Amino acid sequence: GPKVAVLHGDPAKEGHFVMRLKAPDGFKVPAHYHPSDENLTVLQGTFMIGTGEKADPAGLKPLAAGDYMFMPKEMRHYGVMKGETILQISGLGPFAITYVNPDEDPRNKKSPSQ
Repeated sequence: GPKVAVLHGDPAKEGHFVMRLKAPDGFKVPAHYHPSDENLTVLQGTFMIGTGEKADPAGLKPLAAGDYMFMPKEMRHYGVMKGETILQISGLGPFAITYVNPDEDPRNKKSPSQ
């Protein structure tokens, strides 16, 4: 699954933060939004990103290594990693993720042992 590393600040608190997300090929990010602006830079791989309330494969557009995208607060978006992908995410905290469909929130999934 994905791995997250905080490089600067504390995303859970007020102030600037920078973090990196590393995810495997094919990893899907369900439609979601944030309460603050998000700055996203692709460092490795390709992030296929779309905007809207529901993931639509036809709406995906590629962001390759070196590409940048600004997403204003509450902009609904989703994505799929093409190849092992590393994203750098920065902004002003507190940073939070709200999934459009709560059933797609991976934090609500039970592990096999539960």
